[in-house]
Amino acid sequence: MPTLLDYRRRVRSVKNTQQITRAMKFVAASKLRRAQEALLAARPYAHQIRRVLYSVQARVEEAPHPLLQRRPEEKLLVLMLTGDRSLAGAFNSNVIRRGLEFLRENHEKHLEIIAVGRKGRDALRRRGWNLQGEYLDVSQKVDFAKAKEIAELAAQIYVRGDADAVYVVYNEFKNVLVQRLQVEKLLPIDPAKGHLDESEVAAGLPEISPAPGVHLVDYIYEQPPEQIFAALAPRYLQAEIFRVLLESATAEHAARMMAMESATNNAADLIDKLTLEMNKIRQAGITKELIEIVSGAASAAG
Repeated sequence: MPTLLDYRRRVRSVKNTQQITRAMKFVAASKLRRAQEALLAARPYAHQIRRVLYSVQARVEEAPHPLLQRRPEEKLLVLMLTGDRSLAGAFNSNVIRRGLEFLRENHEKHLEIIAVGRKGRDALRRRGWNLQGEYLDVSQKVDFAKAKEIAELAAQIYVRGDADAVYVVYNEFKNVLVQRLQVEKLLPIDPAKGHLDESEVAAGLPEISPAPGVHLVDYIYEQPPEQIFAALAPRYLQAEIFRVLLESATAEHAARMMAMESATNNAADLIDKLTLEMNKIRQAGITKELIEIVSGAASAAG
C-alpha cells in the first residue's frame, strides 16, 4: 500500500508536469496568434489569384502553360503536411491516417509523395514509401521562400510528366477548437469551378462562375495569354502552397494549445485526487494514534 511519502512525491511530480504543460500552452497560444495573423493576411491573396486564373483560363480554349495541361490522372503527386513535434493531440495522426487512406484509394495509380513535416516523413518511411522530397521544421516558421521551393519541385514533377495531378493533404484551420482535414487538388487547375469554399465566403469574396454559358466580367488584358499564364500559373502554385503551409501550422499550434490546456486541467484533477487519498491516509494515521493513546490510558487506569 502506498505510504504518505509516496503520495507526496507523486503530487510533487504531477505539479512539475503541470507547470510544463501550462508553459507549453502559453507558448502555443503566442505562436497561434502570430500564425493566425499571417494566415488571415495570406488567404485573400491566394483566393484572389486563384479566381483571376480561373477567369483568364475560361477565356482560352487550350492551356497555354505547362502547369495548366490536363491529362488522364494515372500518376499522382501527393503532398502530406504534418508537424515536426508531438504533444498536439490527434493533429498528426489524423493527417497521416487520411493521407494513407488517400494513397490506398489510389493504389492502382503511380504515386509520388512529398512529405512536409517530420511526423509524416517518419510514418511514410516506416511503411516503405519512397519520397520525392522531404521538408522538415517548416511549421515552426513558415516563410514564402520555403513554399516557393516546394512549389518549384512540384511544378518540375508535373511539367516533366511524372505526375498528372498534384494533391495536398493537410489540416485546415477553422478556429481554435476545430481543424478540418482536407484533400485538395492543386494541379491541374479546374476552370469549371464556379463556387467559393467556406473560408472564401467568410472573407466576403464575390462569387464567380467561369462555366460555359455564364457571363463573366469583361476584363481587358494587354498581354497575350502565354505571357499572362507564364507569370500567373507559377505564382498561383506558390501562393496555394504557402497558404496550406500556414493553414497546417496554425492548426497545429491550435491543437497543441488545446492539448496542453487539457493536460493541465487533467493534472489539476489528478492532484486533487491524490491530495484526497493523501489526506485519507494521514487521517487514518491520526485516528490510529488516538486509538493507541486512548487504549494505553485505559490500560493504565485499569
